[in-house]
Amino acid sequence: MRLYNANFSPNALRVRAVAHELGVDLEIVQVDIRAGDNRAAEFLARNPNAKVPVLEDGNFVLWESRAICAYLAGLRPEAGLYPEGRKARSLVDQWTWWQAIHLGPAMQKLSFELFLKEKFGMGDPDLTVVEAEEKATDQFLAVLETGLDGKDWIAGTLSLADFYLATTFMYRDQAGISLDQYPGVASWIDRLEARDSWQKAMAPLLALFA
Repeated sequence: MRLYNANFSPNALRVRAVAHELGVDLEIVQVDIRAGDNRAAEFLARNPNAKVPVLEDGNFVLWESRAICAYLAGLRPEAGLYPEGRKARSLVDQWTWWQAIHLGPAMQKLSFELFLKEKFGMGDPDLTVVEAEEKATDQFLAVLETGLDGKDWIAGTLSLADFYLATTFMYRDQAGISLDQYPGVASWIDRLEARDSWQKAMAPLLALFA
């Protein structure tokens, strides 16, 4: 299987992490977004959205990171990352879409304004955006803190949802996003980031910003 990847992408990161967790070998093909490789006709034939990641498994092509992760989890169902039980899977789906719609956008916009904007020479932070996204981030971190109460993992056992959520936090240190008010969240992300799968997935990104 082949993964079309950009190391700095949180969406690609979650696929790499899930693949490492499952022990699924992927051939990594780097897509240089800044050079416009994602706009080339060959790439657009794989994903008309011009975005990474994209998975190729023989003649089967799949885009959207959460769909790719679910596909990979289906190759190793015994790992339990996407459980079969209706209630257990529904909890994974609940936190998956909550991350996609609520926490993810808020923290990613905040990280962009406070870190990535300067990193890529895109100007100063928009303080109006920072204020709004800080408020939203605090609101949603409080929800995650409550959801983790008494649990090591958000759906009870390690699942795809933990990896999806974790990518939201990938630039928190550089952006100065504090978790001091959310000890349950801080403990959870430390557990996730200590896993070999996460460290292997993060290695290309850390090299990029070294």
